[in-house]
Amino acid sequence: MSPRENGAQEEPVIRDNRKIDPETGKARDSAGDATEAPPADHGAETATAPAEGSARDLLAERTADLQRLQAEYSNYRKRVDRDRVAVKEQAVANVLTELLPVLDDIGRARDHGELTGGFAKVSESLEATLGKLGLTAYGAKGDPFDPTVHEALMHSYSAEVSEPTCVEILQPGYRVNDRILRAARVAVAEPSEEAAPEETAAGSGESGGPDEN
Repeated sequence: MSPRENGAQEEPVIRDNRKIDPETGKARDSAGDATEAPPADHGAETATAPAEGSARDLLAERTADLQRLQAEYSNYRKRVDRDRVAVKEQAVANVLTELLPVLDDIGRARDHGELTGGFAKVSESLEATLGKLGLTAYGAKGDPFDPTVHEALMHSYSAEVSEPTCVEILQPGYRVNDRILRAARVAVAEPSEEAAPEETAAGSGESGGPDEN
C-alpha cells in the first residue's frame, strides 16, 4: 500500500515569492513580511525600580562605611596625639627627677650663704630653665599638712596650731604642672593633747551647769 493511499503524505506547501503583488501591482516589502516587530518588554520597566532601589541601598551602605572609617581615623589621631603628649611629659618628668638632687645642693648652698658669684648666676639660670619646663617647688612653714603632697618625717604636738600643720620644711617638694615629682618632707605638729580636754571642760561649764539661782 502506498503512502498516498494511507493519507500519511503531507500536502505540498506553495510559497508565493513574487516581488509584485498580483492584486495591487505594488512591490512587496519582503523585509516587513519576513520580520515582525518584537513585542514590547513590559518586564524591563518593572525590573528598573528594584535596580534603582538596590543602587540607593548600596550607596547608603558605602556612605556609612566611609563615615565609620573617618570616625575611626579621627579617634586614632586623637589617641596618637594624646600618647605623644604623655610620652613627652614622662620624658620631661624623668629628666627633672634626676636634677632634683642638684637643686637640693643649690638650696643648701643658698641657706649657708655659699651661693655667690658666678655659681649664683649659673644656679639662677638653671632654676629659670627648669621653671619654663613646668617645674615648681612647694612647701612652706605653716602650710596645713596634706598627706597627698607632704611626707611627715617628724611629729609633735603644739598649742600654737589648731590643725595638723607643717612647722618645718626638711626638704622641699617639686611638681610638674599637677604631677607630684617628690613630696615635700616636713615636720608636723598637731594640736596639744591637753588643749582639747580643757576646751571641753570650759565649754561644758558654760553651757551645762545647774542654775544656782
